[in-house]
Amino acid sequence: MRTHYCGELNNKHIGDTVTVCGWVHRRRDHGGVIFLDLRDRQGLLQVVVDPDTEQAFATADRARSEWVMQVTGLVRTRPDGTVNADMPTGEIEVLGREVNVLNTADTPPFQLDEHAKVGEEVRLKHRYMDLRRPEMLENLILRSRVTTFVRNFLTDHGFVDTETPILTRATPEGARDYLVPSRVHKGEFFALPQSPQLFKQLLMVAGLDRYFQIAKCFRDEDLRADRQPEFTQIDLEMSFADEEAVMNLTEAMIRDLFKVEMDIDLGEFPRIPYAEVMARFGSDKPDLRIPLELIDIKDLMASVDFKVFSGPANDPDGRVTVMKVPSGATISRKEIDDYTKFVSQYGAKGLAWVKVNAMAEGIEGLQSPILKFIPDDVVMRLISRVDANDGDILFFGADSARVVSDALGSLRVKVGHDLNLLTHEWAPLWVVDFPMFEETGEGQIVALHHPFTAPTVDPGALKADPLDALSRAYDMVLNGTELGGGSIRIHDQVTQHAVFEVLNISADEQREKFGFLLDALCYGAPPHGGLAFGLDRLVMLMLGATSIRDVIAFPKTQSATCLLTDAPGEVSAEQLKEAGVRIRQDKTGLI
Repeated sequence: MRTHYCGELNNKHIGDTVTVCGWVHRRRDHGGVIFLDLRDRQGLLQVVVDPDTEQAFATADRARSEWVMQVTGLVRTRPDGTVNADMPTGEIEVLGREVNVLNTADTPPFQLDEHAKVGEEVRLKHRYMDLRRPEMLENLILRSRVTTFVRNFLTDHGFVDTETPILTRATPEGARDYLVPSRVHKGEFFALPQSPQLFKQLLMVAGLDRYFQIAKCFRDEDLRADRQPEFTQIDLEMSFADEEAVMNLTEAMIRDLFKVEMDIDLGEFPRIPYAEVMARFGSDKPDLRIPLELIDIKDLMASVDFKVFSGPANDPDGRVTVMKVPSGATISRKEIDDYTKFVSQYGAKGLAWVKVNAMAEGIEGLQSPILKFIPDDVVMRLISRVDANDGDILFFGADSARVVSDALGSLRVKVGHDLNLLTHEWAPLWVVDFPMFEETGEGQIVALHHPFTAPTVDPGALKADPLDALSRAYDMVLNGTELGGGSIRIHDQVTQHAVFEVLNISADEQREKFGFLLDALCYGAPPHGGLAFGLDRLVMLMLGATSIRDVIAFPKTQSATCLLTDAPGEVSAEQLKEAGVRIRQDKTGLI
């Protein structure tokens, strides 16, 4: 039906007769001459139809926005003064000789060149229209190029593309499973995989040696701008590999990807231990483009009478830190109030601050409502420790270590962006030496990554002091976003039993949920490790998009619904009966 895409024509085709197909992006009538901007996946093309081709002119005259058209005509140079330098096809146009309507269209729900004025709900409801916009098509095309690059890179490095099951059994991986009832096995359920973790480990036991998969994963959890209930992972695993092997290979893949697709040299990725990034940045996925750091002042505040500071300073689980913002004294009191409200989202009870107006004047050159509660000598030691200068502002965090890290770590990012403090465009790193476990507020010990991550200590030491043990885990972070996480896995049954024991998983539960894995570990499992990248998040970062929904063809909303298909929806009583499922309602009528 066509000889060329609209967007691929240029001055090399001048004098050729071509046939193109696409959608009418815009129609203009200039002094009896019809101009059609025809659009396809490759771009826009200007078609000119003169009155002397009566049938073609009549067809073009009745064309409307988003009609599907076929045009055969002559490629020619645009007249002087009409060249459009903003269009790749802006030097040429097609003189339409045959114009056919392939399909008409109702008035679109929104203009495709005015999408910024349209709410996201309308865009998602009519996603097939939203995806016609050139920028959305480019997003999906880049996503395709990324997956193609990854497949080629990993295949060239000996990885085998292998599918793992979608219908599996529920496992505790930190989020809720999507459950699938079975008609054949009434009362029993499959679960959609949160990751291919256990299957890829079994593939290593099987001797596949190097596995990868562009894998669909599912988590029934609350959504954020960078999270969806179904998402895509670049998943890989390697046998006879240590941390260095996995990190070196995956770092090379990401560096090569950015160089090929964006002509960006990310350079070598620094490796920073978990304890250090939490101490300096309050986050295990720090944005290193922001030159602000948290400085510990717990020792300075331990003996002051100001309980807001001394309380956490004398609490083994407390933390007292300060963050210096150079030239931040211009921040207004209203902005400070806004920042105080911001950190309250993370449990902070307030936000203490000190403005440094004139260092030469000592205490008199400082401005803050908290200075009267802290001895002058402590204040000046504090000022010296942070190397404050005239015009700086200091923000304080004093609470439990978790609250302070969450609150000031998030404030660091917000202030960095608000004041445009970013020092460079791209900042990758590896976070390493994660704790094996963490303790919840209820005193329960949970795995920081997942229970199949190998510890750095032997099983005896692990059980003796689990909260002090480190794991062989590593996360790749870019611009404050976790691109991927992985670890060296447990490959022997004794260590796996020890981890389950620390997590208070009984022997019966171990056998019920993980018996197949424990059995496999008895048959010569090789040392192995891997990593999983979030494909959606990776493409979002490469594009500079603010929402992961902009890089997924048919995403869900924040409430995990599909506005296009109106899913999830009710099913018939007969379907429920066949699956052995009964819906129970409480007194409020809620399911």
